[in-house]
Amino acid sequence: MTAQPSLQPLLDKYFNYLKYERNLAAKSIENYQRQLVSICQSLTITAWSELAVDHVRQVLNHARRQGLSPRSIALRLSALRGYCAYLVELDVLTSNPAKAVQAPKQGKPLPKQLNVDEMHQLLSFDDDSLLAVRDKAMLELTYSCGLRLAELADLNLKSIQDDGQLRVMGKGSKERILPIGKTALKCLGEWLKVRGVLAVGDEPALFLSKHRRRISHRQIAKRMQLWAKQQQLDQDINPHKLRHSFATHILESSGDLRGVQELLGHANLSTTQVYTHLNFQHLASVYDTAHPRAKRQK
Repeated sequence: MTAQPSLQPLLDKYFNYLKYERNLAAKSIENYQRQLVSICQSLTITAWSELAVDHVRQVLNHARRQGLSPRSIALRLSALRGYCAYLVELDVLTSNPAKAVQAPKQGKPLPKQLNVDEMHQLLSFDDDSLLAVRDKAMLELTYSCGLRLAELADLNLKSIQDDGQLRVMGKGSKERILPIGKTALKCLGEWLKVRGVLAVGDEPALFLSKHRRRISHRQIAKRMQLWAKQQQLDQDINPHKLRHSFATHILESSGDLRGVQELLGHANLSTTQVYTHLNFQHLASVYDTAHPRAKRQK
């Protein structure tokens, strides 16, 4: 899928900018490409220098006619804003027309998490078959470290440090070091004992499929759902839900929002706040006990 020929060159330049200068992940760039190509197909301009506020409104109206949700429309507008900011830097545009258009209001459904008992139910299976040992290590490690799906799939043998910590490459190629819990370390050790059955040559991947190559995102999701069904949980299970459960349980126990932000690899604290469904009262309590000007004088 491509844009109009006259619009394509600057788009290609932008995608290269995202890849080589912004260092975004391939999946993120793919999402930008998809959004911007869809935008181009609803535009009547022949050059980006012609883009105006009315054209941006035209893009959003077209998206509404397509039946896109408010969230999807907001994502499309966000992609266009980012691209227009780039065009302003190149002096193709004198101002960003997408900033003058407001995104549609949308609800913010928060991801559900497993409570501690449900998590125990999910992880309490004893099966010494090869794939079960691998799957338990994946589940325990995801929950222990709050990993994203891509982070889990991309782990290599060398990701495990000698001191029992995990080196993870997160979004935007940002690296972080995470502690591995005792139970996860034990399950990981059991997997490493049998991993050689599937490993071929110098394969670097930590987790392998039965086809003897790095396990895919789709396979991870399917295996986690399989164990949810086998352990009789009445809800879908995926890495995102385990990551959210990790963040919620750590925050409930510690109250350390900044620490949870670091563990999750969030660039902004506001992302962590939404992710862990904090309420204003909790934030006010943290402020009152932590801010020097808010503390009561003894």
